[in-house]
Amino acid sequence: MLCPSCSSDNSKVLESRTTEKGQSIRRRRECLDCGHRFTTYERIEFVPITVIKKDGSKESFDRSKILRGIVRACEKTGIEAEFLESLVENIELEIEENFMREITTQSIGELVLSHLSSLSEVAYVRFASVYGKFTSIEDFVSILQQMQKEEI
Repeated sequence: MLCPSCSSDNSKVLESRTTEKGQSIRRRRECLDCGHRFTTYERIEFVPITVIKKDGSKESFDRSKILRGIVRACEKTGIEAEFLESLVENIELEIEENFMREITTQSIGELVLSHLSSLSEVAYVRFASVYGKFTSIEDFVSILQQMQKEEI
């Protein structure tokens, strides 16, 4: 495993543990050259999932894109990075369990929103604004009104 700090492949495992659903192993590592500590994940490789984009093009599923979107939506909300990683893992498992080999970006976005709705209202609105490509203040007002109706 290459160190993200110095690119050395000389590291040792400090700690290993399985994640919540036992689908991956989280390993804390330390680079023996520079001392930098980092986390790696080892997971079961499933049948590749193809994502169908809005324009009809297809690409391979990339969990890091979901993680980046969720991390961006959750900035300054105080939600731990490890929890977000676990959230993405749960979303990925749900996709693998419920969909065959193809899924639309719309389905992924709705799945992420369903998880964010119970986590953080701020993160939900932030993610919805990017996922829904909000272009005006009316888009924000509409989603806030929808959230208020669902809470009552």
